[in-house]
Amino acid sequence: MNNLVIKNCKLIGKTGEYTITIEDGKISDISKLTEKSSNIIDVKGQIVLPGLIDPHVHFRDPGLTYKENMKTGSMAAANGGFTTVIDMPNTIPKTNTLKAYKEKLEITRKKSVINTLIHAGANTFENMNEIAKLNPISYKIFTDLESDSSLNEIFSNISKLDLDNPIVTIHGEDKRIVEDSTEMMKEKGTDEPIDYAYARPSNAEDTAVSKVIDLAKKYNLKIHICHLSSKKSLEIIKNEIDNVDISYEFTPHHLLLNANAFKEYGNIVKTNPPLRLEGENLSISNVNESSILGTDHAPHSLEEKNNIVWQCPSGMPNIENVLSLLLTEVNNKRLDLKIIPKILSENAANRFNLKGKGKIQKGYDGDLTVIDLKKEGQFNVDEFYTKGKYSPFDKTSYKGKSTMTIVNGKIVMEDNIVYDTN
Repeated sequence: MNNLVIKNCKLIGKTGEYTITIEDGKISDISKLTEKSSNIIDVKGQIVLPGLIDPHVHFRDPGLTYKENMKTGSMAAANGGFTTVIDMPNTIPKTNTLKAYKEKLEITRKKSVINTLIHAGANTFENMNEIAKLNPISYKIFTDLESDSSLNEIFSNISKLDLDNPIVTIHGEDKRIVEDSTEMMKEKGTDEPIDYAYARPSNAEDTAVSKVIDLAKKYNLKIHICHLSSKKSLEIIKNEIDNVDISYEFTPHHLLLNANAFKEYGNIVKTNPPLRLEGENLSISNVNESSILGTDHAPHSLEEKNNIVWQCPSGMPNIENVLSLLLTEVNNKRLDLKIIPKILSENAANRFNLKGKGKIQKGYDGDLTVIDLKKEGQFNVDEFYTKGKYSPFDKTSYKGKSTMTIVNGKIVMEDNIVYDTN
């Protein structure tokens, strides 16, 4: 029997120290007694969280592996304390056919050192219904690429799939507003990084969020809004929360930075949606116990990021620093430690129906993240496992860090050393 015993664990919401026993990849016991075992790990009073879950990553495999691949991305995730991620479909080819979906499943099986699940891309009804046989996590729609009529057709098709309660995952920016605003800023000719905040304004997100809520109500579908960045969009969602089955995620960059960061960091902070103008942006105060955090980990090469703003791709790596960023907020009394396991694990597990994940409980998967709440340091991108060696948080001080990542009862990261378990 594959057995791992972790002793002297502090658990959030409980007093004293506990021993967690994992047998054959599942939590078999949580008690104040330590069982005999040849495989005992003493975490010496560190806090143990349910394994972190990131519902939004871009590991770039297949087709864009010079930016990231399933191996480097999953090792970066493990280094950041994540035991499960859900990969997005905009690879080459897109994960929107049964063939491409199966091929990516095989890539995750061969390369990933953690649990890696995948979102499916939106396509024809026939393609989506074929993928439905494999019970995808969601179908992802990029509203900045689709017309209103196309969006209506996609929602209609998803509602007819042979699948119980499918989730539609949304990139919410209105296509027309983005195109018109981008053209206007390009004609201005200044080519400053902050121009991008005006090229994709917050009302593009507000409009798209309103549209997909109407479509979700029309077709009785569940929707999940990715990387919510606009204060008004959050208000729109809260006003409709009783009328539609909707969830949303925050990213660390949209919570901790605003458009002023373009002036300091340039194109490395260019993302879709962009960092918002001060007053239109969200902040850490918007996070509560029902929130979901998604990193939108989306690395590119430094050569690409050094292009002028209109030719520079959007995205930044986030998965290795988000936990420490949030634990620093905890230490600074701006977040409650008690909500960390909810916003980084339990809520995503519930929303995306990840059975056996999101809690430290008997019978659940042996996915755990050990943290040292007092460990201090500075982020150093050169020590990251991701291929994306850039970040606005590079050299930023933190307090609080993951020290061990356990996936299905196996240690995959210990003190920044990630083991290649494949």
